[in-house]
Amino acid sequence: MLKEERHAYILHQVNLHNKVLSSHLSEQIQVSEDTIRRDLAELAQDGKIIKVHGGALSNSFHLGITSQDVYAVEDKKTIALKAVQLIQDGMFVLTTGGTTIAELARILPKDLQATFITVSLPAAFEYANHPNIEVIVIGDKLSKGSKITVGGEAISKIKMIKADLCFLGNNAIDVEDGLTDNDWDVVQVKRAMISTSKKVIVLSISEKIDASEQLKICDVNEIDILITELPPNSKKLQPYKKKGIQIL
Repeated sequence: MLKEERHAYILHQVNLHNKVLSSHLSEQIQVSEDTIRRDLAELAQDGKIIKVHGGALSNSFHLGITSQDVYAVEDKKTIALKAVQLIQDGMFVLTTGGTTIAELARILPKDLQATFITVSLPAAFEYANHPNIEVIVIGDKLSKGSKITVGGEAISKIKMIKADLCFLGNNAIDVEDGLTDNDWDVVQVKRAMISTSKKVIVLSISEKIDASEQLKICDVNEIDILITELPPNSKKLQPYKKKGIQIL
């Protein structure tokens, strides 16, 4: 793969997942980690990504750039419009972070009266714009890579909650491999959220369907609803429907 091709691939992966690891990119592209580090340094110098220890972060997620600069934002808005229909007055709603969750937060009805509990600082700020929503932020160490709070205290507090709905942003989902991620701390938080919620809803653009990362969160049979931008009868989604997941 030529350098220009590597750069295009890396940039796509960073924008798709918001965060990438050098070791993972090295395996995917089949070049040395030294080569990946040089590629990341060049992309960062050009202002296209943010280089961090062990990988890179996307500009759109980590610099607070407006909604229109977010990767696949129209697809994420479609997902948010489907997801918001599940929320009713009086509910306790638990959410992770990510750009799709942020789109959901932006379109919540102004007259909605519900309690939103989140580990995500960007999501909390969006929820706070709604006059009738109670916002609870779970505190602990802040993960700069994901902009959510992580750690033992956060997990303990999450396990004390009995949420009606849990909305999870997604990094990768596969019928056989389940829901996966590349961040150990994020995985622990999501596992805790799943264990304490009555209904688990995964929000995912279709590019992240049939994909896998290194760390497992849960099997697909622990997911109640999968929401994508695709029509529910899309061929790509039928294997998940066969596993008993409701598709929206």
